[in-house]
Amino acid sequence: MAVDALDTRILRLMLEQPRTSVREYARILGVARGTLQARIDRLERNGVITGTGPRLSPAALGHPVLAFVHIEVTQGHLDEVGDALATVPEIVEAFSITGGGDLLTRVVARDNGHLEDVIQRLIRLPGVVRTRTEMALRERVSHRLLPLVESVGRAAGPQGPAP
Repeated sequence: MAVDALDTRILRLMLEQPRTSVREYARILGVARGTLQARIDRLERNGVITGTGPRLSPAALGHPVLAFVHIEVTQGHLDEVGDALATVPEIVEAFSITGGGDLLTRVVARDNGHLEDVIQRLIRLPGVVRTRTEMALRERVSHRLLPLVESVGRAAGPQGPAP
């Protein structure tokens, strides 16, 4: 989906000021509220905006340990293992991947012992052959999308789809 300069400005505001109302966004951007709402609706419909909930800190929720666990799966069992991973609350993301393993999960834990317990639970899942764990030491670049939004907006130029 093409993102034009106005879309980029809208997305920037939504990222920088997520608790602001649509009416206030329209005022800040100098566009009609209906135009803004139509743009937001289109961005949601096209899958650019995928959620509006708060971002939570696992560390603040008592889970400061972050690890990435690669999981090798028996052929033909990827969907079953993926479904089983969804039942483990400490797994906050899971992706099918290429390379050394079949799945890559982002796992949070209370401490190293708890992480070991989670990994043991993963190893016991039917279809899991082996795991490999890498622990995160320090976050160097936090999750962000604004630089990407700005890059896409610059590439699209001032022209773009109509609201």
